[in-house]
Amino acid sequence: MLIRIGFDIELSVATPMALIYLLRVHPSRRDDLVAPEQLSVSGGLVPEEYIDTFGNHCGRVNVPVGMPTVRITNDALIRDSGELDAIDPDARQRDPTELPFSTLQFLLPSRYCEVDSELLPFAWQQFGGIAPGRQRVAAICDFVHRHLTFDYQRARPTRTALDAFREKEGVCRDFTHLAVTLCRCMNIPARYATGYLGDIGVPAAPYPMDFSAWFEVFLGDRWFTFDARHNERRMARGRDAGDVPITMCFGANSLVRFDVVTEEAAEPAAAVAA
Repeated sequence: MLIRIGFDIELSVATPMALIYLLRVHPSRRDDLVAPEQLSVSGGLVPEEYIDTFGNHCGRVNVPVGMPTVRITNDALIRDSGELDAIDPDARQRDPTELPFSTLQFLLPSRYCEVDSELLPFAWQQFGGIAPGRQRVAAICDFVHRHLTFDYQRARPTRTALDAFREKEGVCRDFTHLAVTLCRCMNIPARYATGYLGDIGVPAAPYPMDFSAWFEVFLGDRWFTFDARHNERRMARGRDAGDVPITMCFGANSLVRFDVVTEEAAEPAAAVAA
């Protein structure tokens, strides 16, 4: 199927500043774009684009004096098979002594994922008796899905995995941070992922479209996708949300507009005729 994706984000800025964004389609899906992304920044600003250490396509905008707002828009068509995420019931959990070096950073504590906290003994008590591998990760997802209540009105950008565990509420990033932390506590490399997550083929939600967060774990010899918030098989990757902010401004700012689009699109007429 074809999916139209895009966004319209506007920020009020108080001073000249650098603005970093992680809003491009992840390079791993670049070949699925039917046409190049139409990313535009207001005021004729030309972003400097780069690939970060996690392989994400990022951009930097240097906001000049006298520009009160910055508006970033994008529109694109991407092709997707519509197939569910791959699973492998026999994917083995590997001991840290045999993990690829590139995965070791995803076992460590990070800003929002306090592996070295009360979550460590809790995780071993709760999940230590479950067979290692996919079954253990699924049990962690089941726990987080039941333990937290989703509530947009209670969102807080400073909430960590431990906060979410104690407060028993949060939004998608909190579900993800807690699941990632519990996996790392069990010596399973886990990384945070964020991007478009549409509602195609599922009941429409009563709130506006948004970006979403899920996570990936390393089992066997590859990364597998999990989603503790929706607890079903289903842009950017990092250790936690601190590595992959949608936007980060190095100065005072406030959000003026935030619209996200992800919807099924019709095939081009030429393709249909063929």
